[in-house]
Amino acid sequence: MKHSRLLQIGVITAIAGLVAGCSSTTDDASSGPDDSAAAAPVTVTYSNFISNGGNEDNLDKIVAAFEKENPNITVEVTTLPYSDYFTALQTDLVAGTQADVFDIEFANYRSYVESGVAAPIQGVDTSKYRKALADSYATDGVQYALPTSFSTVVLYFNKDLFDAAGVDYPTADWTWEDENAAAAKITDKGNDIWGDYQPFTYNEYYKTVAQAGGSFLSADGSQATFNSPEGIQAAKFLVDKVGNTMPAAGDASTDSDADLFSTGHLAMWHTGIWMFNSMQEVPFNWDIVVEPGLTQQASHLFSNAVMVSANSKEIEAATKWADFLTSSPAMVEARLASSWELPPVADDAALSAYLTQGLPENRQAVFESLDGVAIAPSIGANQAQMADIVTKYLGEAAAGRMTVEEAVKKSSDEVQPLLPSK
Repeated sequence: MKHSRLLQIGVITAIAGLVAGCSSTTDDASSGPDDSAAAAPVTVTYSNFISNGGNEDNLDKIVAAFEKENPNITVEVTTLPYSDYFTALQTDLVAGTQADVFDIEFANYRSYVESGVAAPIQGVDTSKYRKALADSYATDGVQYALPTSFSTVVLYFNKDLFDAAGVDYPTADWTWEDENAAAAKITDKGNDIWGDYQPFTYNEYYKTVAQAGGSFLSADGSQATFNSPEGIQAAKFLVDKVGNTMPAAGDASTDSDADLFSTGHLAMWHTGIWMFNSMQEVPFNWDIVVEPGLTQQASHLFSNAVMVSANSKEIEAATKWADFLTSSPAMVEARLASSWELPPVADDAALSAYLTQGLPENRQAVFESLDGVAIAPSIGANQAQMADIVTKYLGEAAAGRMTVEEAVKKSSDEVQPLLPSK
């Protein structure tokens, strides 16, 4: 999946009214997903996008394993393309016809919680998930969704280019200063060799603000706090690469960062672990480390999750399915065998097979990256607009049409009115 896509989900306020009359169903979940859910034949509906495009059979295997363990619960699956899914979900939420269990992305988690469409998840031991993931889907101490998978962004590096330049490989102790110094030494514009590539986008920016020790928003989400010394340092870190150690538009033999890296023209590349499979046959040696920071490491975490509908008539059985889908051995096996993103479970032993599935050698860095996570700001319906504003002004600074300080201030000024008031 291409996690860089942000899709604005305008979950309108009418949803809250539609689910308000269904709050009594939440009481059914008080005992959690225990064996009583299988006492009578039940059908649980599940709407998803995560299996679309090649993993439908893998989802079928998980469903079959669940139904074998729970013979009186049938899971009825609807799979939609990512491009259609959220429009269909919004329509269903407004009409009150959503599935008992449905997929979400973290970027829109807050919208659904505030609209009241999510039943609190009860009776599930969340300690079996990686803490950073479970915590992402809890609000005020209440779990409203369970993570289904995750991906992180790491620093890829071309060992051959480092060797040719006589530069030591990146380590987990590197800082921005180390990265910049290595990139400058390796860059050879005349031979189309570039030291670094990191997009100057919203997604990268809020993460680098955290790496600089700052915050993008206030703790309650009501104030833009990135127009700060840390926020300016973060923007400079991204923008100053352009045209120097990272190609500007038209500088390189290709506009694609993936092509630059795979053809041996790029020494370091900030991108997601979903690119591992497509880099298995490149004609050079490469590996990964956790991304460097300025004052701390803070990794970019992409994740998907499932919610149980607040107006489901089968909350107990739906919760049992959500639990199985997100934490069962059958799910772990199906995901690892097919490289279908990473299971969200905390049990390293269960994920040990992942560490030996080919390049990169240092796959352990994927799990180490979860030790310091920059949680994505989530503001509800204005999410995509906020991202577009920040990306636009960083682009203006990268093109030299305004200073970094001006770009950060303009972004902050325009983001502030989009934030929820407290």
